Amino acid sequence: MTTRLWIFLLLLSLYFAKAQEALKGKVLDAETKTAVFNAEISLLNKSDQRLILKTSTDSTGFFQLNNNTADTYLIIQKKGFEAKTLDKAEDPLLIELKPEAASISEVVIRSSARNIRLNDGNMVMSVSGNKDFKTSANLFEVLRKTPGVTVDQEGGIFIGGRIAPAVFIDGKPITMSSQELQAYLRSLSPEMVESIEVNTNPSSKYDAEFKGIIDIRLKRNGNLGWKGNYNGNAYFNKFTYRENALNLSYNTEKIAYSLQTSYNNGISTYRYNALQKLANTNVMRTSTYQEDEGKVYNIQAGADFRINDKNRLGVGLRGSFRNIDRTRSGSLYTVNKDESQLVFNTESDNPTDYSQQNYGIVADYSFQNKGFKLNFLGNYLSVKNMQTDDFINRDKPTSQLLSYWKSDLVNKIDIQTAQIDISQKINNADFEAGIKYSHSNTNNNIRYDTLSVNNSFVFDPGRSNRFSYREKIGAGYISYRQKLGKLLINSGLRIENTESVSNAITNDSIVSRNYLKWLPSAGATYTFNKSNELSLSYSRKMTRPVFSQLNPFRFYFSPLNYWIGNPYLQPSLTSQIKLTYRYKNWVTNFTVGKEKDVMVRYPLYNPVTNVLEYLGTNLPYRKFASIETSFPVRITKWWNMTNQISGYYNDEFRPYLNEVFALKVYNYELRTNQVFSLPKGYTVNLFAQYESKTGNSLYIIKPRYTVDLSVQKSWFNNTLNTKISYNNIFDSYDQRLEFRHKQIMDNRFTHWWDSSRLIVSVGYSFGSSKYQVRETQKTEEENRTR
Repeated sequence: MTTRLWIFLLLLSLYFAKAQEALKGKVLDAETKTAVFNAEISLLNKSDQRLILKTSTDSTGFFQLNNNTADTYLIIQKKGFEAKTLDKAEDPLLIELKPEAASISEVVIRSSARNIRLNDGNMVMSVSGNKDFKTSANLFEVLRKTPGVTVDQEGGIFIGGRIAPAVFIDGKPITMSSQELQAYLRSLSPEMVESIEVNTNPSSKYDAEFKGIIDIRLKRNGNLGWKGNYNGNAYFNKFTYRENALNLSYNTEKIAYSLQTSYNNGISTYRYNALQKLANTNVMRTSTYQEDEGKVYNIQAGADFRINDKNRLGVGLRGSFRNIDRTRSGSLYTVNKDESQLVFNTESDNPTDYSQQNYGIVADYSFQNKGFKLNFLGNYLSVKNMQTDDFINRDKPTSQLLSYWKSDLVNKIDIQTAQIDISQKINNADFEAGIKYSHSNTNNNIRYDTLSVNNSFVFDPGRSNRFSYREKIGAGYISYRQKLGKLLINSGLRIENTESVSNAITNDSIVSRNYLKWLPSAGATYTFNKSNELSLSYSRKMTRPVFSQLNPFRFYFSPLNYWIGNPYLQPSLTSQIKLTYRYKNWVTNFTVGKEKDVMVRYPLYNPVTNVLEYLGTNLPYRKFASIETSFPVRITKWWNMTNQISGYYNDEFRPYLNEVFALKVYNYELRTNQVFSLPKGYTVNLFAQYESKTGNSLYIIKPRYTVDLSVQKSWFNNTLNTKISYNNIFDSYDQRLEFRHKQIMDNRFTHWWDSSRLIVSVGYSFGSSKYQVRETQKTEEENRTR
């Protein structure tokens, strides 16, 4: 009997010991996923609603209740948030509070969720979990809606007033061709991207040619095991284009493996129309229609080795294969100067077979010990382009063959880079230095054959061309960064030496250059409080002419319209100052600068042959300024918007045909991104953009606008994600240009791409990863200090 009593008392004590265990949890903002401070946690009895215990969360959102009896429930309250009632579950609890909604009739405007922050004056935008991007089909769609970033119809990415930025992944530059980069970015869904940093004024730490940088930070799988994601997009217009991407990762405690594959195929279209004439000459109207039927394959594989706590090694391989069958047909309708008499009416066919093969290898190594870091990054890229063209010109009324020539192009590019960076932290100061070497080798061989009078093709030396370009760049930099209370200062100096040889083999012409440039930078950021930051920075950058700008052979738009490279182009130098201010989510940038030896193209019309050439040259200078402001606003709990207003100023000094044109051009852009969170988990997104009239000293670019509408819904605990979008609803985003100076030439042309499309997207996540990698595990005390 005594033994049974002791057993009963022991079991009873264990029961009450279990009942008295502490209840622990954390409270987060449901939208921003940040900690909620000083939220009130109340523990009540279910039977009579009697208050048993009350506590509050600390600065990390953590709370603890030392009474965990049965038959109780929790009430969580915080001003500005909706109260939440919760039956206790397995602790530690993770509780998310929704921000309190304001009545729309009150028109109470307040800041939206905190998705924007500054990093050394650069805007950092959260992507995964950001409502602004929930309906975006891929990362390209995200970039279109990112403040300060523009994506044109051909997939070109621009920031800060038409600057083509370098693209980084996780802080490292990616060496890819433009086509390969587009395919890669389209393979990333918004859920795979942690954040995007837009840097419009890079410091001396970065390459001189990087006038701007977009750094894309991917979400990492911190769990052991494997995880996967499929993302598919279908574009519907006159034709259909499809994108398919599969991303896999497998983590062990020592090695993280990754594999990314994508396959895109379908048809896209393009139209070009032009008018050109000089005073007292014929009037010419050109019309071109183009269809591209393409297939693109991409594969990337990588492994990151955690050798020990101090040493890491990563390797990656990638390949990209592109095939395009292009059919291009056009007409050239020419009348006399008063348009009363037909001079000639021709039509042309230009079938093209294009293929590209890219191979890349990347290796990186890092060593870290206390305040010392060493990083090595090596890249190798090999690109081979092959293209065959037929140019067939006929008299349209009679179908008589006027001319026929063929071209065969082989273009090979090899790029090798190696970079070492070291840094040392001393107290609250960081010192960094690095060296980089890159070598690129480009060989281009294009052969033209023309149909002769005896119906045989004969080599055409006037159009054929062999051209090679070799470039070696050696660079080094030092930088200093220190935090003095609320003030963060940085400065740096970069030196780059360039050796280049342009060899126009066909013309027996060699241009060699060897030049050294000093490129300083400096900046300061003052943090008044969590809501207010002010940043000022200065940098000097250099832009070298690329291969296509130097190659002195013809790139045809039509039989009488082409552009030619210039091997004598000089690099340009840009000095600029940038001021950035952030108030909560409201970010404003002001930039002013001057560029010397600006590289541009100018038109030259031959009234005898009716040929319009676009030639490359250097302008003496260009002055520029821009102001951009973006402000997210939350109207109600179901309606958020992000608005952007940008203004630009451009002043070029342009000599042209024995005259000098120095016009001041002002233009602006407006954007709004409206997000509506509807019942049952639906998200509706309305995006609109307007670009005012702009241009340069020679051309006017007409205004244009676009409107996109999309709907998103997640299913099965967010493992399946579906989206439907209609981009460019009114088909209003074509590019129209007009020559300013009619006394010289009347030249107007329009570029149109099939960007008005219905897009259906499906994303599916799967995997078996369940628990954290050892290095990412932290004790409860460590988590509370974050």
